[in-house]
Amino acid sequence: MGDMTAIELLNQTNFRRRLDQCIHCGLCLPACPTYAVDQREADSPRGRIALMRAAAEGRIGLEGAFEEHIELCLGCRACETACPSGVQYGLLLETARAALAQEKARTRRAQLADLVQRIGLRSLLPHRRRLRWLARGVWLYQRLGLARLAQWALPHLPPALTTMEGMTPPVNLNFLDLSQPAPALGPRQGKVAFFVGCVQDAFLAGVNRATVRVLQRNGYEVHFPQAQTCCNAAALHSGDVEFARALARRNIDAFADGDFAAILNNAGGCGAALKGYDHLLADDPLYADRARSFVAKVKDIHEFLADHLHHPPTGHIQARVVYVDSCHLRHGQKVVGPPRALLRAIPGVELVELQQPDMCCGSAGVYNLLQPEMANQVLDAKLADVRSAHANIIATANTGCYLQMIYGVKRAGLNATVMHVVELLERSYTNNADAQLHKCLVGW
Repeated sequence: MGDMTAIELLNQTNFRRRLDQCIHCGLCLPACPTYAVDQREADSPRGRIALMRAAAEGRIGLEGAFEEHIELCLGCRACETACPSGVQYGLLLETARAALAQEKARTRRAQLADLVQRIGLRSLLPHRRRLRWLARGVWLYQRLGLARLAQWALPHLPPALTTMEGMTPPVNLNFLDLSQPAPALGPRQGKVAFFVGCVQDAFLAGVNRATVRVLQRNGYEVHFPQAQTCCNAAALHSGDVEFARALARRNIDAFADGDFAAILNNAGGCGAALKGYDHLLADDPLYADRARSFVAKVKDIHEFLADHLHHPPTGHIQARVVYVDSCHLRHGQKVVGPPRALLRAIPGVELVELQQPDMCCGSAGVYNLLQPEMANQVLDAKLADVRSAHANIIATANTGCYLQMIYGVKRAGLNATVMHVVELLERSYTNNADAQLHKCLVGW
């Protein structure tokens, strides 16, 4: 894509064919979060497809309405689930944003926000050490109490900074030790590789530790290929396709050796990106076959555990839990039942369903920072649904959703704790161990 002009990107045979799959029925409209907010046709999937077709045919330029409405899309892919014609909207959006990025580069229309985003995508996310140092800085900021002092200034700062501060979790610097495999506990069932992520590794270290611990408890030896990097989701969302391909190649190389039973990840957005490598590198003569082999092994942690829970949790957790679907896990990977099945397997957990479980929370990668006004309106609708569930734990399955719900709990004043599904599983295992220890001590 890097050698194509914007108009050439929009006139690719596959792109035009996917556009023609849309029959304009409008069944996607109720599923679209942005359409639900403003009721504008141009902010629905059908409307955006019409804009893509008009741009491809040269009837409109890529500035103005095209840029406005394409950039306002969350990319949640709920429309794909709703579509009776199987329109691959995610791939259409990916190409449209790549064309928009090409056009901005050609006309030098990139704004400061675009440049900052590009620097972050290339100079920060792919570098684990840099992210961990950033996490240490945030930890210090929190430990010194500067977050409380900053509250008075937040109303006067740009909305993106307010959102960023609000979604920052309490940082835990007990990062995963990636220097050696984590051994299986009990009867050994196999060997798996773990994709640690970028933001997840630095800012939600507890989630990664819980993931590895649950795998160990179920008999898996967990490996951490050292050369792995960012999944590429953020690069794709911003239209930087060539860099996304470079990251994909690095990850394929990193996981090539080891004969792993599966390549596991615990973030819905990362998993959707990893599972898309075969499409992204389909025309690469060196990596097309390797990408297909890689994708065949990629599994979300929930779909893997649902089929390989050799040692079910037995520790009791008395909690009313609401599960917030990751859009890219539900609509992109079509993984809906496994997270719910795992939560129901925990003794004492009462799982409550949302009225609209298929609606986005407004995170969408860095969308909540780039489009804070729309993101907050989408989030408020999600929070109203969460509030009606009267749950004391909000379970998630994706990094962005986790951080967005932390922000949402603060924003709505909810009395609820945000946890990843694997954290609840690990808590159940730990509770059982504590109970067994207590029983032994009492008997002694």
